[in-house]
Amino acid sequence: MAYRSVTYRKQVEALGDSSAPLSVEDGIASIKRMAAINGDRSYKNGRKRKSKDQTIDIVLHLGIDPKHADQMLRGAISLPKGIGKKRSVIAFCDGPLVDAAKAAGATEAGGEELVKKVADGWFDFDVAIAHPSMMGKVGKLGRVLGPQGKMPTPKSGTVTPDVVEAVGEFAAGRLEFRNDDGGNVHLPVGRVSFDDADLKANIDAVIEHFVKIRPSSAKGQYLKRVSLSATRTPSVTLAASA
Repeated sequence: MAYRSVTYRKQVEALGDSSAPLSVEDGIASIKRMAAINGDRSYKNGRKRKSKDQTIDIVLHLGIDPKHADQMLRGAISLPKGIGKKRSVIAFCDGPLVDAAKAAGATEAGGEELVKKVADGWFDFDVAIAHPSMMGKVGKLGRVLGPQGKMPTPKSGTVTPDVVEAVGEFAAGRLEFRNDDGGNVHLPVGRVSFDDADLKANIDAVIEHFVKIRPSSAKGQYLKRVSLSATRTPSVTLAASA
């Protein structure tokens, strides 16, 4: 049997019947209750541990077959209440767009010199935006950025002539997504410190978005399971179906 920490066991006890699907409101309340238990501990010298503002994630298990190209889901979504964290964005562009991209929030912007910097092993960023005219040079980065999920693509909105607008959106929290081999999509929806109403707005937006982009070839139950968890808590299942 796997070892479970005292904190984990207390969280499960506070959760109660974890097999029962919960409403979004009850799911949020359960996650916050368990996250609070995680911070209610002391060091051996009696000093209280600081409670960290944990990220809350949603996982959607979808009734899709990722082996079929027309059922793979990839794109980007902006959440109405943000995710509580600015993201580090770089922009592959040239000319006047370089300064404009930096003004919009890009930590780095440029052409060949930025491509070389990344090719040499610099990956200290979350999202890469590219102007279509730069893809001839950026394309060679696919082998290093692809496995990290950072390669610019038109489907995710990271290859676009509107570089400045894209930089602003992604820096503010616009999220890229891509289903894994099991048909799951993972996304952050905020932090434990968020108001319940703001978390619900983000969760509802995610679910509505994926219902909207359901592949026409996907058969049977589409939203097989929707789960919510914080960084260091067990997950709860939400009562969502489609």
